[in-house]
Amino acid sequence: MTLAISGEDLAAKLGPKFPESVIKTNKDSILVKTEDLIAMAAFLKSEPGFEFDFLCSITGVDYKEYFELVYQLTSLKNNQSLVLKVQCRDRENPVMPSLTGLWQGADFQEREIFDLFGIKFEGHPSLTRIFLWDGFKGYPLRKDFTDGA
Repeated sequence: MTLAISGEDLAAKLGPKFPESVIKTNKDSILVKTEDLIAMAAFLKSEPGFEFDFLCSITGVDYKEYFELVYQLTSLKNNQSLVLKVQCRDRENPVMPSLTGLWQGADFQEREIFDLFGIKFEGHPSLTRIFLWDGFKGYPLRKDFTDGA
């Protein structure tokens, strides 16, 4: 079992490198600015002492007013884990940066979120539907989805 790093502890450690990037913290996670996601993720992956080399999961959440992406990272070397969050407030054309350049495991998970939420991932090498057929209308995990019935 890994030791979970709290959002407050992580923000304190990241403060000197990313002083304006953290929006909110709590005991479980850290919410960061979307435009800083790639730089912060790259830092967390490669910086000695962090070395979060494994992307466990990416989850999409629809809060009606905005989407949130939840990234669970693990450092196998340091036996630590953390939860990193970003928000997408554009419901009409949601676009987020892709992390496939850092973790190949993001490929399938970003495609799943694209397919079920409609969030596009800028820089993704092959952003195509993975579960639903090409002609499927809408995104079934959105709170405003209707199947036409």
